Amino acid sequence: MKRMPFERPTEHYDTRIMDIDEKICELIKQRKDISGNNPGFPPLEQISKWAADFELYEDFLKAIFGSLLSEEHFKPLIEPSGFRQHIPVLQSIEQGEYFYTLTSMRQYSNASVITFNIDWDVTVDDLIRHSYKHHKHFELELGEAYDCRMSDGGSSTGRAAYNYVISPPLPDNISGVELKFKEYIGPFKNKETGTEIVFCVK
Repeated sequence: MKRMPFERPTEHYDTRIMDIDEKICELIKQRKDISGNNPGFPPLEQISKWAADFELYEDFLKAIFGSLLSEEHFKPLIEPSGFRQHIPVLQSIEQGEYFYTLTSMRQYSNASVITFNIDWDVTVDDLIRHSYKHHKHFELELGEAYDCRMSDGGSSTGRAAYNYVISPPLPDNISGVELKFKEYIGPFKNKETGTEIVFCVK
């Protein structure tokens, strides 16, 4: 999702701790390398112990380790610019109770944008089952050559739509390209539901 520009929260900085901060950065790099940038989250019991041992607040440590789940979540975002054209895709997949559709791709000079639509039949009995809190999160996967992120989206009764920014841009002719949408409980890729929607563009 789009991020707000970061502003330095204060002009104050105690330069006596600069060497310590540099060491923290070095340790974060070492942690990232050892874990393959997939460290997980420490057991809560261990966080409680560290909080007691080092006289820190538990919630403070939880926030730190939450931010350290993966550096990929902080990768600079490409904002599409230089619109060129719409390219029709017109493919759909029905799986279970849901109807998934890709209608078109928007081509920009620096990125492509795909809209992923989800439709389902809603009856009075289904309103609670399909309420907002039950919506899952889909990640688009195109292989290591492409960076994919969901930029925005929304849902209403019986329908959801999400936009994905792909960089570098896909070729104008995407015949043979496989677009895989993998479902997760949340946006941190740590709880797969097992649902995969795969479009093989013809």
